[in-house]
Amino acid sequence: MRKVLTRLAIPRLSWLHLSVLGASFLMMPVALVAEPKPNPQKLSVQSFDIAAYPITTFDRTNPLRTVFGKLTFVGGLTLSSKDKSFGGWSGLTVDADGKGFVAVSDAGLWMTGQFTYKDGVLSGLSKTRGGPLKALSGTNLRRERDRDAEAVEFISGTAERGRVFIAFEQNHRVGRFDIGKRGLSAPQSYVRPNRSKGRMSSLKGFEAITVLKRGRYRGAILAVAERQHDRKGRHTGWIFNGDKGRSFTLTDIGGYDITGAAVMPEGDVILVERRFKWLEGVKMRLRRLEAKTIRPGAHLEGEVLLEATMAQDIDNMEGVAVHRDAKGDAIITVISDDNFNRLFQRTIVLQFRLGGA
Repeated sequence: MRKVLTRLAIPRLSWLHLSVLGASFLMMPVALVAEPKPNPQKLSVQSFDIAAYPITTFDRTNPLRTVFGKLTFVGGLTLSSKDKSFGGWSGLTVDADGKGFVAVSDAGLWMTGQFTYKDGVLSGLSKTRGGPLKALSGTNLRRERDRDAEAVEFISGTAERGRVFIAFEQNHRVGRFDIGKRGLSAPQSYVRPNRSKGRMSSLKGFEAITVLKRGRYRGAILAVAERQHDRKGRHTGWIFNGDKGRSFTLTDIGGYDITGAAVMPEGDVILVERRFKWLEGVKMRLRRLEAKTIRPGAHLEGEVLLEATMAQDIDNMEGVAVHRDAKGDAIITVISDDNFNRLFQRTIVLQFRLGGA
C-alpha cells in the first residue's frame, strides 16, 4: 500500500499552497515524516482513549454546500489518540443500525466500539477497545508482512458478538474471525487467492472485500485487488465460493486504486477508490456496482456517486461501510488510513446519505 503524504489538517490551504507543499515533500523520505508502524506482538486487548472532533462541512471553499454528486454530506469526525498503536485504519464494517463497528489496521490490530449520534449526525465514539490480530495458532502475528490487514466485513452478528472476514495483503489471504467478550479470536480458517491470472504484487493485493447478499452468489466473498490490471488495463476482482475464486474485471477510471468495498442491503456494492499525485494531492471516489451485474467473468463499469479532491475535507480514504438510518436512507461511512503519519495526515470518518436507494 502506498504512503500518501498530504497536509490535510489545515483546512483553508489554497490549491497553490497545497501544490507547493506536495512538491516540497517530493524528495523527502517517508521515514522522516511518518512514525514506524507499531509492533503489536507484545500487546493485548485494551481500551482506546480517543478524542473525536466534529467535521461539520465537507467543502473547504463553500461551507454551505452539502450535495456532492449523488450523495449528501451528513457529517464526520476527526479522531486522535495518544496511544501509539492507534492509526492505520484501512478497513471498516458497521452494524445494521450504524452504531457498532469493527475496524482493522495495516499494523495488524483490530478495534471495536460504538458510533454515537446526535440528531442523526455523528457525534463521537464509545466503548472502544482493540488488540492484536492473531495467527491460527492463537499467538500474535509476528511478521509485518502477515499483519497487513486491509479490509473487514461482517459474515453475521454484530460488533459485540459476531463473525467477520478480514483481508490481508503482502501475504494475501482472507481469514474468518469470531468476535466475543475478548474481542476478535484467532482465525478459524483462511481463503487464499486463485493465482491462475498471475501473481499479485505484495503491496497491491487484497484491499477490498465484502460479502454478497443477494442472488446466485449470496454469501460469497467479493474481493478486489488494490491495483492488479489485466492486459486491457482493467482492475481484477474475484468471487469466492468456499476456497475457489473466479475472476471478473472492473473498468479503471482515471488511474484510481481500489481501497475498500461494502455491500448495500439490497445487494449493490459500494467501492471507495483513491488516487495520489504529488502535484494534485489525494482524491477520493465512491462507485456503485449493481447487484445484477456482479458475476464471475463479467466486466463491470458501475456508477460514480461522488468524486472529491483536496478542495474537500478528505484524507487517505480506505475503509467503507453501509447501513440504513431510521428513515431508510443508505448511509455510506468511510474512514482514512493515516499511515501513522500524524504530522501530515489524520484519521477521519465521513458519512454521506444516498437517498432513495
